[in-house]
Amino acid sequence: MTEVDFYDVFQGQVAAFLLVLTRSSGIFFISPFLGSVNLSAKIRAATSVTFAVVLFPVVVSESVIHAPEGVLMFACTVVKELFIGWLIGLVGYIMLTAVNMAGKIMDMQAGFAMVNMMDPTTQQQTGLLGTFLYNLTIIFFIVINGHHIIISALAESFRIIPLDSMVWNDSLPQFVIDLTAGIWLNGMKIAMPVTFAILVINVGMGILARTMPQMNIFVVGIPMHLTIGIGTVAMILPFYLLFLDVIFNEMYANISLALKSLAP
Repeated sequence: MTEVDFYDVFQGQVAAFLLVLTRSSGIFFISPFLGSVNLSAKIRAATSVTFAVVLFPVVVSESVIHAPEGVLMFACTVVKELFIGWLIGLVGYIMLTAVNMAGKIMDMQAGFAMVNMMDPTTQQQTGLLGTFLYNLTIIFFIVINGHHIIISALAESFRIIPLDSMVWNDSLPQFVIDLTAGIWLNGMKIAMPVTFAILVINVGMGILARTMPQMNIFVVGIPMHLTIGIGTVAMILPFYLLFLDVIFNEMYANISLALKSLAP
């Protein structure tokens, strides 16, 4: 092998490693647990490099590596690889967005919206029920090895979408629309029991207010809303965990669809 050939091979290997590192870094921007702000930037960077080192030999053995043809072309390839990793994390984050939306609805219905608190995991003001559901979801996500799903999807992405081969298929916009609609659908499913229970209480208090005008319905209504809200959440917890299992399976299927929508 001549010196020029060796340089071309070495340059191609370095470029390939940087692309693998870029794609693996994308999931640390937004994915559940792995992209949490509670993980320091150093830990996320070190983990991303570790993933790249582990996956690089497999990627090289299954792909044809070419040296980058100019800085501009390589920069465009880096952006595409970063987008693939970001999209994998986004699909997982959509699940947490549905939980956050359900928590806000339940807090508003039960009266906990008056007592917001700072959630250190999202750096946002959230209600008590919303924070509880979010933390419970993260714990359940870790217990069932949901982060392994994200990592497996990252490894699988190199088989479905080899390096520098991403294409924009017509199915991607419709996939994003369906994924966004799933936020509202899953969020409403989670919040439905509390919303229905509070609705029944409101109807009952409305009847009491009409039949007993002298009764101060607001004094009775606020603690009743809080009690019914907490009680309903406590009763639906076993079913909520079962529903989370369904959502996580749906998340894995959506990640596969997302990768196929970018496959050549």
